[in-house]
Amino acid sequence: MKTYLVTGGAGFIGSNFISYLLKSKRDVMVINVDKLTYAGNLENLNSIKEDDRYTFVQADICNKGAISKLFKKYKIDYVVNFAAESHVDRSIKNPTIFAKTNVVGTLNLLNCAKEAWQIGDSFLLGVKYLQVSTDEVYGALGATGFFTETTPLDPHSPYSASKTSADLFVKSFYDTFKFPINITRCSNNYGPY
Repeated sequence: MKTYLVTGGAGFIGSNFISYLLKSKRDVMVINVDKLTYAGNLENLNSIKEDDRYTFVQADICNKGAISKLFKKYKIDYVVNFAAESHVDRSIKNPTIFAKTNVVGTLNLLNCAKEAWQIGDSFLLGVKYLQVSTDEVYGALGATGFFTETTPLDPHSPYSASKTSADLFVKSFYDTFKFPINITRCSNNYGPY
C-alpha cells in the first residue's frame, strides 16, 4: 500500500484529487493535512471521510513538529503539496502570509521529507515530492498565447513571487541533493465543488 501525504486537501483542487485517488485506487492511504483557513472546507470530503484509508490532520505546513511527526508515524511514499495562500488580491493586502505559507511551508515540507527519505547520499526508492504550483509564475500570457516548461519565470504579484520562490526551492533540492521531485504548474481549474 502506498501512502500519500496531501497538503491543502480540504481546498477545491486538493479535495478533488483525494476523492479521485481513493475512488480510483484500492491500494492507497491518504493523510490529508490542512490548516482549514478560508479556502479549506471539510464538507468537500464528505464522500470519503469514513474511508479507512483516509486520515485528516489539522495542521500548518510551517509546523516542523507536526509534519515530522507524520513522517515518523506513517511510511509516506508521496507528498503532494496543494497547500497555499492564493488569490492575487489577497497577496497584495498581506504578502507576508504568502511568503510564510507558500515559501517557508514548502521548505519545511521538503526538509521533513528529505530527513525521512534520505539514505546516505540517496533516497528511498519510489518516493516522490510533487509541488503543485501555478501558471502565474510565468507572468502575463504573451504574444504566443501559451506557456511551456521553458518559458522564463516572470512573477508580477506577491502571490506569484511566493509560488515562484517555492518552485525554485523545490528545484534546488533536486539540483543539490537529487531529491525526487516534480513540479506542475496548473492553469485555471474547474470541476465540482
